[in-house]
Amino acid sequence: QVQLVESGGGLVQPGGSLRLSCVASGRIFSTYTMGWYRQAPGKQRELIASIASGGSTYYRDSVRGRFTISRDNAKSAVYLQMISLKPEDTADYYCAAARPGGLGYEYWGQGTQVTVSS
Repeated sequence: QVQLVESGGGLVQPGGSLRLSCVASGRIFSTYTMGWYRQAPGKQRELIASIASGGSTYYRDSVRGRFTISRDNAKSAVYLQMISLKPEDTADYYCAAARPGGLGYEYWGQGTQVTVSS
């Protein structure tokens, strides 16, 4: 079982920055693909960034160039650095983990809220 705990959300003005963190329990964090999802009010949850165990990354078009995902296997942590935030980035952000050979993202954090507003 993997437990994920996110932190770092909050209220920020348009153009501002935030860094989300997600710390995972478990000894085999380094083998998992980690992802960040978000869900805006009234919208479906969407994958915005992921990082594989080998370090390869994926970004949704809407965040590419503004968001950066990274991981620190020694700390069992994954981060999402967000810059140039826009009001449309307002959402609940979730960390998720996918184990090797598993059925996608099976483990989820509780979410952290990001609000971009002046």
